[in-house]
Amino acid sequence: FLPRQDKEEQGLTLQILDASSLSFNTRLKWFAVCFVSGIFFFILGTGLLCLPGGIKLFAVLYTFGNTAALASTCFLMGHVKQLKKMFETMRLLATVMLLCFVLTLCAALWWHEKGLAVLSCRLQFLSMTWYSLSYIPYARDAVIKCCSSLLS
Repeated sequence: FLPRQDKEEQGLTLQILDASSLSFNTRLKWFAVCFVSGIFFFILGTGLLCLPGGIKLFAVLYTFGNTAALASTCFLMGHVKQLKKMFETMRLLATVMLLCFVLTLCAALWWHEKGLAVLSCRLQFLSMTWYSLSYIPYARDAVIKCCSSLLS
């Protein structure tokens, strides 16, 4: 037997928990929205690279696109689980992409170093690719074998 006030507080807590839990279909839809918007910003940023002063727009939109693509996976597994997985030992090197996000924006917006901005965008791409491959069993091993066979 609970007093009336405790029942109301418990009901509010349950309402908040119910409102924050998403169905699988909703998670899938928001994953697709974030991922597609990330791709859109990649393409838009690349298109604006040719304009005068477009390096700033490119760096911001490219970084925003990567952030949206990374955030899309949070809808599938949840943000806490995503962060825990990002900092596991097998993915720690790939998590360098977070530093690349900051480096890209600093190089383009504050330091006005075009070369460093483009280099950090390339590092973003490589680290995002390596991070994504970490979720596919044996994908990294296959990439390493392909690259080593091409170099030898």
